[in-house]
Amino acid sequence: MDFTLRTYKLLLDTLIEAKYDFQTFSDFLTKPQKRSVILRHDVDLRPSFSLRFAEMQAKRNIKGVYYFRTVPESWNEEIILKIHALGHEIGYHYECLTLQKGNHAKAIQQFEKDLNQFRNIVPVKTICMHGSPMSKYDSKDLWISHNYKDFGVIGEPYFDIDFNKVYYLTDTGRTWKNKKISVRDRVNTKYDFNIQSSHQIVNALKDGILPDQLMFNFHPQRWTDNPFVWTKEFVLQNIKNQVKRIIVKPYSFIN
Repeated sequence: MDFTLRTYKLLLDTLIEAKYDFQTFSDFLTKPQKRSVILRHDVDLRPSFSLRFAEMQAKRNIKGVYYFRTVPESWNEEIILKIHALGHEIGYHYECLTLQKGNHAKAIQQFEKDLNQFRNIVPVKTICMHGSPMSKYDSKDLWISHNYKDFGVIGEPYFDIDFNKVYYLTDTGRTWKNKKISVRDRVNTKYDFNIQSSHQIVNALKDGILPDQLMFNFHPQRWTDNPFVWTKEFVLQNIKNQVKRIIVKPYSFIN
């Protein structure tokens, strides 16, 4: 079975065996290592699942970055503090333009307010867009009219990583083969390894065929060993993916 905690542990251990340096996103921006991996986690909901990931990493003495939203289903101050205390980076998973229905003035006000909410409890150096496939607004477009670096932010993955050098793997839609269903979580890249499962990633790492610099994007709420939760997530994501395929078709034509 894929998308289980057992599989996640296997991925971590295989990355360690492949001798990748684990860097937070801010560390990578400051001093990128030649052979490195960034473990990014989008905490869309069920923050307790992200805490389990953070604890598994800490036991292996490795670090990742966790992007929290400020909505109730993601924000949990106690868990944010625990993950930060384990040595991981905390970032802001912003969605201001979506929530403010395209109003840039209101969106930037919310961005500053939310960023300060984070910084009242932990340092925040990086941000990352939360994409809502059902919204006509892309929150990354906020930076057409504003500059996040004016707020002391040093980086945003979709703008500050060259994905022709860093191979990007994302579990969006609870699948690694998500080019046809990913509405917002899209990058321009020369890489195409046709990865379809976590076990394929493990084998590719063992065979040494993946690039020296990697970024993973995990959604921890989708990874579980609980059969009931696993099945529920499997069914739910398959339904969502069918809808997103319809959305992506015109998007792909335009782009």
